[in-house]
Amino acid sequence: MNLKKTMIISLSIIASIVLGVAIFMNTPRFGKHPSGKRLSRIEQSPNYKNGQFQNLSETPMLAEGVSYWSVLKEFLNSGQPKEPQNIPTKKTDLKSLSASENVIIWMGHSSYFMQLDGKKILVDPVMSGNASPVSFTTKAYKGSDVYTTEDIPDIDYLFITHDHWDHLDYKTILELKPKIKTVICGLGVGAHFERWGFDSSIVMEEDWYKTLYLDEGFVAHVTPARHFSGRGFKRNQTLWASFAFFTPSSKIFIGGDGGYDTHFTEIGEKYGPFDLAVLENGQYDKKWKYIHTMPGEPMKAASDLKTKTVLPVHSGKFTLGIMIGTNH
Repeated sequence: MNLKKTMIISLSIIASIVLGVAIFMNTPRFGKHPSGKRLSRIEQSPNYKNGQFQNLSETPMLAEGVSYWSVLKEFLNSGQPKEPQNIPTKKTDLKSLSASENVIIWMGHSSYFMQLDGKKILVDPVMSGNASPVSFTTKAYKGSDVYTTEDIPDIDYLFITHDHWDHLDYKTILELKPKIKTVICGLGVGAHFERWGFDSSIVMEEDWYKTLYLDEGFVAHVTPARHFSGRGFKRNQTLWASFAFFTPSSKIFIGGDGGYDTHFTEIGEKYGPFDLAVLENGQYDKKWKYIHTMPGEPMKAASDLKTKTVLPVHSGKFTLGIMIGTNH
């Protein structure tokens, strides 16, 4: 085989791979980047600069002295972290709950169900068995994925904190679609729901420190988080968020993902004290210290928020931390 023929074959293989990746990443599971009127609105946000959303404080993706190449080498050389073999789980019949009962039920990782003052709320549901665009990676631990979309009753408010795969699951959302009355999310996230066939009239998306008035006595204040977004190669086209959710009888902080920073104090002073704060407390890595809370920081955040109770989440379902076994 001569050199010219070898080069042609090699280029053809590369072109086929690139085309295959492009086709795959254009499938509905990846959602859609904001465009048109939605993008025009985003461009007016004080949190959107240089073509992407920004954190309130300077936020490197990786800690000082860490490169993506060093992270990749460490991942390839360290082997997989040890995962639990079976997670003990208590399953609640959500459809049989008394309407007068106020409950919160954690479903592993950052998915949880709340019934408060007669309203049913779901946050970041991932029930497909994995947190990835492909089914054979980032699988749920055995025993941790006992809830299915069939178990979920009609939902008054679906909160989405950001569009990462472990918080916004395409398969789960499509199956829940007929049950969802209102979607609450950060700016731009509505583009994904629009591509997935949701009526735009039920999607409420807002900027940080803006307020969404829901039913009588129910209010959602969109609040900052220190994180990032993206379902593909292009990051930060949609806004990551936390929420101060008020009901007639309670004040709940829905934390989402994000590193520790002064925004917790600002939220606590503006909207606190809270009855409950749901805070990230797991699957961390010292290399991600600016975009995920490290050990001890969730309790600092709880103090800043002036909350009575904390529900720790972002654990117990998926392995995401590269060196999670050695950092715990």
